[in-house]
Amino acid sequence: MDKIAAEDGSHRRPSPRIFSPGTDVMTDNKTRPTSLDPDAVIAGLDNEQRRRDARTLDALMRKLAGADPVMSGEAMFGYGSYRYAYPSGHGGSCFRTGFAVRSRELTVYVMAGFEGMDDELGRLGPHGAGKSCLYLKKLDAIDMDALERILSRSLAVMAERYPDERGPVMAARRNLR
Repeated sequence: MDKIAAEDGSHRRPSPRIFSPGTDVMTDNKTRPTSLDPDAVIAGLDNEQRRRDARTLDALMRKLAGADPVMSGEAMFGYGSYRYAYPSGHGGSCFRTGFAVRSRELTVYVMAGFEGMDDELGRLGPHGAGKSCLYLKKLDAIDMDALERILSRSLAVMAERYPDERGPVMAARRNLR
């Protein structure tokens, strides 16, 4: 990537920007890694329940992904990474799994999506779901074994889709049994 000149004469790389779907508007990539300390972010959460839930998710994802978290933006905890490329030539990297602590809910990123996971989703407990996101109010109401199976399967699928940058995902394959 070419460097650009800043107003003060220094040179820097432009921040990654992407087009918002269906628009001509460029936005910053929200999954860009930052230097924030994940443990400090968790410790700084105001709500004790959210801190407990974040610690639980952090331990689970470290175990399954075999990777320490990297903060993306100010609120997303990402574990592992992979590179993607679209036919248009646009590409980048993202975490293999992760979560975010929001004011009203936890968002768990299941990057492989939910195909073939109907049984696990049925056992999970109260949740909402998007294309690759689970929305959970609090972990106390969730079947953690079902969540672990969902994340394990997702990590195994990601290892098959992106085998060149698998990283330490053998734990995910073991947990599918």
